[in-house]
Amino acid sequence: MTRKIFQALCLVAFTVFLASLVLIMGVLYEYFSRVEMTQLRMQTQLAAQGVEKSGMDYFDGMDVRDYRITWIGRDGSVLYDNDAPSAGMANHLQREEVRQALAEGYGESHRYSATLMERSLYTAQRLTDGSVLRLAIAQNTVLTMLLGVGQGLAAVILLALIVSVLLARRLSRRIVQPLNALDLDRPLENEGYPEIQPLLRRVDAQQKQLRAQEQMRREFTANVSHELKTPLHVISGYAELIQNGLARPEDVGAFAGKIYDESRLMVKLVEDIIRLSHLDEGAQDMRFEPIDLYAVATDVADQLEAEAARADVTLSVTGEPVPLLAIGALVHSIVFDLCDNAVKYNRPGGHVTVDVRQTGAAGVLTVTDDGVGIPPDQQEHIFERFYRGEKSHSKSVPGTGLGLSIVKHAALVLGADIDLTSAVGQGTTVTVSFPLDN
Repeated sequence: MTRKIFQALCLVAFTVFLASLVLIMGVLYEYFSRVEMTQLRMQTQLAAQGVEKSGMDYFDGMDVRDYRITWIGRDGSVLYDNDAPSAGMANHLQREEVRQALAEGYGESHRYSATLMERSLYTAQRLTDGSVLRLAIAQNTVLTMLLGVGQGLAAVILLALIVSVLLARRLSRRIVQPLNALDLDRPLENEGYPEIQPLLRRVDAQQKQLRAQEQMRREFTANVSHELKTPLHVISGYAELIQNGLARPEDVGAFAGKIYDESRLMVKLVEDIIRLSHLDEGAQDMRFEPIDLYAVATDVADQLEAEAARADVTLSVTGEPVPLLAIGALVHSIVFDLCDNAVKYNRPGGHVTVDVRQTGAAGVLTVTDDGVGIPPDQQEHIFERFYRGEKSHSKSVPGTGLGLSIVKHAALVLGADIDLTSAVGQGTTVTVSFPLDN
């Protein structure tokens, strides 16, 4: 980065220098051209007065090297020229400055010679007898002037290059120094360019997110280890009793049943962990498709009918068909986990009602039970991974503690909103609002 900034500064400095040099040379050249033309006009006026008074005698003994003086008759013939014999010179009547002088009393022009690489300035003054006195002077072109001052100009350019390189190196280091001194571990404590503050705030937010994710990963790993350890100990304990012959024959079936139940719990835990990990990745391989929310709720009620009967809980579905554009597997998971929890954490003779309605631009699923309810201090935690209330730790209500966390993450993927109200001893109502069109 320092090298690129250095090169850019050098290029900008040198470009500005050359552009300034060209502009200055052009302005100076035009300025001195005007000054030279003014002086030439004055010289022409003075010479014209001398010729008016002395005639051809004015030129006797004249030794003028820088100026060319030409006296031109009314018919354009050359009467006198200090640079060449007048007899052999062409008629000057069509020269621009001569025609202008004959018409207006004074004329001027300039002509460029590519061969000599010089520009000639001409001024002409009409005399009282109708003849014209013309003065000319050779003026170097800009290129010739540059060639003439080439050595000095090269020294100036070299000096400018050296100064540009030194300044560019210093400036590039000063520009990059605050960036090199950034403390990315504490991004918001850096004092640098205001332009990079949005980047630093983003870095800080990402670091906080990474730290939160790392903490979540650690807690998740610890919880998974704990949740797997409990059924493994049970399975290992019963299996050891059977293996060592310490179990009575009539108890082997019961022990095998315990082993089977705990292994099923482990399988369910692993499945929930896989589902949750899949949701964390955004469920990118799942596609949105048209589904009927009411049909999903009816299907879930049929699946949980036997479990609800064993728990002496009445499970019913009310409402109307609501078409959604959603991921069917995730919608089914949300409905199933909410209904499963409502049945598990209910009481004998309790009721669970699943209602499906279309409200505005949303399909609304409401799962209501009259079970044990959730204490206010636990309501904000129940969607956390592996969080379970006091009753759910009882062996009478087995579970992985991931069901509501899966509901939360599935709702995020679908863009749905979740609302929960609950009172201890009165029951719980969970409302999920699905957008009709994703």
